Amino acid sequence: MADYYVYILTNKPRSTLYVGVTNDLVRRVYEHREGVVPGFTKRYGLKQLVYFERYGTPALAIQREKNIKHWSRAWKLDLVNSSNPQWRDLYTDIMR
Repeated sequence: MADYYVYILTNKPRSTLYVGVTNDLVRRVYEHREGVVPGFTKRYGLKQLVYFERYGTPALAIQREKNIKHWSRAWKLDLVNSSNPQWRDLYTDIMR
């Protein structure tokens, strides 16, 4: 069974946020960091992984992503603060 991830990127703590979903978190964050994919994250330099959640099915991950995207900015900030209060870049953690 594959894993699916909902993740949040930023360019600096408490700044612009991007919520995404993927089945390969390491690859996808690498693509964002390297600017491989044109779009919002490349335009705003969103390269720091500050939050992620793992799901067992794509349907659950996609629904969670949609829910988070509809949340207010304050709720998204609270979500990150609850598990990553220093807003550390978690990319090195997922590389292990």
